[in-house]
Amino acid sequence: MKKLNVIDIGNCPYGKAWDIQKAIHAKRVAGEIPDTLILVEHPHVYTLGKNANAQHLIASQDYLKTKGIEIYNVDRGGDITYHGPGQLVGYPIFNLKEHKESISWYVHTVEDVLIKMLADYGITAGRIDKLTGVWVGNQKIAAIGMRVSRWVTMHGFALNVSTDLSLYDGIIPCGIVSKGITRIADLVPDIQMEQVKRDVIIKFGTLFNLSLADRNQHSEQL
Repeated sequence: MKKLNVIDIGNCPYGKAWDIQKAIHAKRVAGEIPDTLILVEHPHVYTLGKNANAQHLIASQDYLKTKGIEIYNVDRGGDITYHGPGQLVGYPIFNLKEHKESISWYVHTVEDVLIKMLADYGITAGRIDKLTGVWVGNQKIAAIGMRVSRWVTMHGFALNVSTDLSLYDGIIPCGIVSKGITRIADLVPDIQMEQVKRDVIIKFGTLFNLSLADRNQHSEQL
């Protein structure tokens, strides 16, 4: 089995985490490191993908300032989403040439990682036709947005664990007005972030046929 590195950078501002992603991506393209999964919680931030509609950012400047929310335009696919404390964000930096050269297969497999992990908590999650992400009924519990360059992936998923869902009020999440947002804590009240991290790592290893090589705890080790 090929190896999987896991780098847990804890609570990290979006801009710094993006720089870390780009550095890891370059190393993965060069073949200097194995597939790597970055795990992080961000301070409040709205990110707009390359196809985002700016009108889906509905928060006023006062709201953004009061809540301390940053805004980033990023190079992933998708529309606008929120990241914040209590949300597990994962950035798989995987070389699809060593798996399958198919973006749709990759997105489907990341969705499967989260669907199967949630099932272990007794949460029935799945897909909605023509919409990316993972859903519990008509409520999104995990968003997915990514970029692939030289068949190496960037960006990834955002799983609501104990996220303050009121922060989604400043946007139209992913540009979808007819669906809601949920989190694991509303379905499993005693959920712990460390437990979710551990189980996500295990599911990534299983579904991508990777064995855990290392788990670093700090970005300073990069």
